[in-house]
Amino acid sequence: MATARPHDDTRLAGETLQFMQRLWHLVHTLDVASKRMARTIGVTGPQRMALRVVGLHPDISAQRIALTLGMHPSTLTGVLARLEARKLIARTADENDRRRARFRLTAGGRAIDRARKGTVEAAISRALGRAGRHGSATLAMIDLLIAEIERDR
Repeated sequence: MATARPHDDTRLAGETLQFMQRLWHLVHTLDVASKRMARTIGVTGPQRMALRVVGLHPDISAQRIALTLGMHPSTLTGVLARLEARKLIARTADENDRRRARFRLTAGGRAIDRARKGTVEAAISRALGRAGRHGSATLAMIDLLIAEIERDR
């Protein structure tokens, strides 16, 4: 009679596990940084990125913001509602389709948009600068991971 052996997957024990540990550490670090940003500059990481996109593209639609951020529209709806409730963005109806909304920053939103110190994107910009030519390989790897994980949905 054959003895049952534990599943021997060296990829999980080695490089794959190390990579996953670092990814989860990154996710945790982003969450902590987002909460710190909420305390220090008044918005979370996702709210900050939505403000940045609206600041770069005044009168942008919610659909375009979602595409730019790679965020699910239902998630973005909550982010935009919180920013609007805090009067950091203003919503107007689209001239061509009154059912669609357009967004632009208010004075308060512009003040937060100008902030750079203590933001996640400042840290990422520094890291990409330090990575030099390896930065594009890092972005390509992230794209590959997203594609593989989404393939299994």
